[in-house]
Amino acid sequence: MPTPPLELSPKAEAILVGALEVFTRDGYAAASMDRIAAAAKVSKPTLYSYFQDKEGLFVALIRRLTQTATQQLLALQDAQNPQLQDEPPEVVLRRLAHAVLDVFLQERSLCTMMRLIIGESERFPDLSKAFLRGIEIPVLEALTHYFTAHPELNLPNPKGAAYVFAGSIMFYLLIQKVLHGEEDYPMDAEGVIDSLIAVLTMAPPATHLDPSSSSL
Repeated sequence: MPTPPLELSPKAEAILVGALEVFTRDGYAAASMDRIAAAAKVSKPTLYSYFQDKEGLFVALIRRLTQTATQQLLALQDAQNPQLQDEPPEVVLRRLAHAVLDVFLQERSLCTMMRLIIGESERFPDLSKAFLRGIEIPVLEALTHYFTAHPELNLPNPKGAAYVFAGSIMFYLLIQKVLHGEEDYPMDAEGVIDSLIAVLTMAPPATHLDPSSSSL
């Protein structure tokens, strides 16, 4: 069953706002629960009553920022969803790809958070593991479930297809947004989505010409 939406009290929301300010300003290692409590204007006992440690707070913040797209992806496991039953896979997958991209474009701080996860993964492997277990793995499992439920796509390995879908979107975000590749190697998001869906569904790509693709 899909994970229920992350519902938080106004106080917990205020803590996440303060945490976002501190994490994006100071980084993960330098961020402290004292600084986060001060930024959120709450006492340390109040902070710890909502979040037991910095790692859990960080993961909760990522979950909150990505909640809209993540819920759409996790809904792929809902066999009773009429949209999933009535819409062709290319429509469903295009909507999901746009949902993920839109979240990163609207929440620019997410790119900073992703840099923190990558940069701190060696010193804080438990942080990366918590992120994978709490967000990425459930999404991959939902995609695998969806591809398995659609044998007409003739995918030899639904789990591999889930990696291809999620990995292509994340690689685009990594190169273009997280690593600032928009100037040196620009790529239009719609072109990536067109190609990805064509590969997974064997459907002809939409008529879309990326003006930057001809100048390598």
